[in-house]
Amino acid sequence: MTHDARSTLLRAALDAAERGWHVFPLRPRSKVPALHGERRCPRTDDCADGHRTFEQRATTDPTRIERCWATGPFNVGIATGPAGLVVIDLDVLKPKDEKGTPDGAANFQALYERAGQTVPTTRRIRTPSGGEHLYFNAPPGMRLANTTGTLTTKVDTRAWGGQVVAPGSQTPQGPYRVLADAPVANLPEWLQNALTAPRKPSRMPILPTLARDTDRYAATALEREVASVAATPEGGRQAELLRAVRAVGRFVAWGDLDRGTVEAAFTCGGESAGLPPAECRATIRKALDYSIRTAWPRETA
Repeated sequence: MTHDARSTLLRAALDAAERGWHVFPLRPRSKVPALHGERRCPRTDDCADGHRTFEQRATTDPTRIERCWATGPFNVGIATGPAGLVVIDLDVLKPKDEKGTPDGAANFQALYERAGQTVPTTRRIRTPSGGEHLYFNAPPGMRLANTTGTLTTKVDTRAWGGQVVAPGSQTPQGPYRVLADAPVANLPEWLQNALTAPRKPSRMPILPTLARDTDRYAATALEREVASVAATPEGGRQAELLRAVRAVGRFVAWGDLDRGTVEAAFTCGGESAGLPPAECRATIRKALDYSIRTAWPRETA
């Protein structure tokens, strides 16, 4: 790492601190904090009175920042809670994700279109993977926590307990860079409501009645997989639905289960977990088509 690069990272840390955002060092070219965890805490210096977390050690003090970044080419982490920020993280598809499924940006756009709302102009950061971070000011007096998939699939939020990587930082995938250097907007009320709405407890789905001559093993597998979908928390529901339907699809291909019955059962399970009906139907149809097309013959399975 060159001296110029280290200067760039120091400038990024100071720029964030000048905005009132508490920063802390990340390992060079990494998103991992360059601070010890509780198990390795020496109980000295800042931790003399007990272990202090990255949120507690994050600072806006330029003297401390300069002293820290003089010792190494650290990436810059922003502790979103102390900084008074809520950052919406629009994730991209991973290699393991089903091709053709929407990414975080598309899902977020669909979310605010369904709500009949718009997203205000605010600070936007491009991540090395191609995702985006949208910065918002947290509502005064409200302590929001991190979320994973609460708003919609592939959309997370970072607030208290969370961090984001500041622009100017580098990873092996590339840099974090500013897409829109706009003033940070206040978190819209409709997003605040979506993040704080009470979660509906999952309920066990009522399965459609199976034909009396249905294969018992296939019926048990269907019941087990539907129950698994219904019990899946937010953030993994669609992936679990896709997996479960594919697991049962071979029984449809072999004639042990009726396709319409399987679709109805998994729709009940997906809706019980909180997935929208249209999203359930599309995922189930795609998964069954794939399973039926690729199922091994029964005698070789």
